[in-house]
Amino acid sequence: MQPYKNLNGKSGVVAYELGPDHIRIRFDNGHVYTYDYRRPGHLQVEHMKRLATTGRGLCSYISQVVGKNFAKKDSEI
Repeated sequence: MQPYKNLNGKSGVVAYELGPDHIRIRFDNGHVYTYDYRRPGHLQVEHMKRLATTGRGLCSYISQVVGKNFAKKDSEI
């Protein structure tokens, strides 16, 4: 996983991994969520990929738009 830049300094996201049709995100609580083209959908995943590589706004986007609409949740502690 790539470290998340966290340019505003307040994100709960610590790392991410991009795939062709998904993004995996590790949060500061150790949980890893997978978001894919099925859940929450193509447009949301591609937007999340852009935010992840930019390093700003990803956690806010997830909490305000995506919510609990994820494909998979894992623990990675």
